[in-house]
Amino acid sequence: MATDGGTLIHPSGERYVAPGTLVPPRGERYTGAIITDKIADLVLVRPMGRGFYIGFIVTSAFTLLFLVAISYLFATGVGIWGVNQPVAWAFALTNFVWWVGIGHAGTFISAFLLLLRQHWRTSVNRFAEAMTIFAVAMAGLMPILHLGRPWFAYWLVPYPDVMNIWPQWRSPLIWDIFAIATYIIVSILFWYMGLIPDLASLRDRAQSRTKQIAYGLFALGWRGEARQWFRFETAYLLMAGLATPLVISVHTVVSLDFSFGLVPGWHSTIFPPYFVDGALYSGFAMAIVLAVPLRAIFRLRDFITVDHLSKMAILLLVTGEIVFYSYVVEAFNAYYSADAYEIAMIKIRYFGPYAPISWSVILCNVLIPQALWSGKLRRNPLALFCLGMVVLLGMWLERFMIIVASLERDFLPSSWHMFYPTFWDLATLAGSVGAFAFMFLLFLRFLPAISMSELRKEAREKPIRASA
Repeated sequence: MATDGGTLIHPSGERYVAPGTLVPPRGERYTGAIITDKIADLVLVRPMGRGFYIGFIVTSAFTLLFLVAISYLFATGVGIWGVNQPVAWAFALTNFVWWVGIGHAGTFISAFLLLLRQHWRTSVNRFAEAMTIFAVAMAGLMPILHLGRPWFAYWLVPYPDVMNIWPQWRSPLIWDIFAIATYIIVSILFWYMGLIPDLASLRDRAQSRTKQIAYGLFALGWRGEARQWFRFETAYLLMAGLATPLVISVHTVVSLDFSFGLVPGWHSTIFPPYFVDGALYSGFAMAIVLAVPLRAIFRLRDFITVDHLSKMAILLLVTGEIVFYSYVVEAFNAYYSADAYEIAMIKIRYFGPYAPISWSVILCNVLIPQALWSGKLRRNPLALFCLGMVVLLGMWLERFMIIVASLERDFLPSSWHMFYPTFWDLATLAGSVGAFAFMFLLFLRFLPAISMSELRKEAREKPIRASA
């Protein structure tokens, strides 16, 4: 590695502006070798800076809080939460639906857009897939924590036993087990399959023997032969075809947890498409929230461009408009049905004790996102980051509104009871967010955030040029 006035010079003639940050001269195109070196060096060469350590410490603290909240829950019971009768479902199930929804954008970007030959996905699919896995992992924990006796969670699994006692197949809770398990298994396999060529690149560039062995084991002997590439691309398309229906099926099953009940505000056929679109809405918001700091901190603006952010913002706008339409249809169906309980639920939701939450949902999910009609704002990373955070907050409040506001008013006025969250409710929510961020930081440290192999292929078809 040569030097020129203290600046590192790559053998190809490119320059390093910082350790592990390789860029060609302004306006010049990235070659395949430079793309691989730049992204691989973020994992193998670039030192962990102060910001990474601060983020690691903060997320570790929240992860520890999450573990303490879970441990205290196991030792004491769900009475530490604010749940009561009739509000038996609250923060845990709200978190469950919210996290499952966040995981949907990763599968949509990776699988569905791959089948549609949308090449812009190559710059965002890798970290979006990782986001899916970590979000679904958080979601899968929530129903188990809510069981009351979580050590009996295995009863939900249909395993053979001497008592011949099988799960209640008419319970949507059983369907959740199969939906979430299928989703996380397929997501992990799809994510890992796409990683194999990149793991081989890391194996070949690693200087440490330990890293060479670790990346080599997971690379499964990949050598980049034509035969391997043919089988890889065939299997990758098949996995994409298998994963795409999960975008619709998983959250449809989650919505049936509610629509199969007779609780006013739940018993509606609009819930499956409503929940699926809401899941994509929150998922795209999280993808934008992760993409903006990722491209800034790791200097990936040439790969994750404003055009990529703009396309994700358009998808966010489209799904947001469908969510708005769902809100209108839900209220219309309640009044058109002439069901006194459904009408009362709509009135209570927007003019009752939880009215501030309901109107906050309208503000965060409907009114503020209308700013995305502006092409200038869609190309402003900071504005998109803030708007993504607003949508994530609004979608969590929407799930809370649907669950708690519907349960709080039972058919009998004598059963009405307000829900007030406790410290442990808030600790579980904050801790799960911290654990998600902790796992995402580990992913960024040990694995490439962008698919090197797919980006090299994309660069051959459409040149990627340096902006600085």
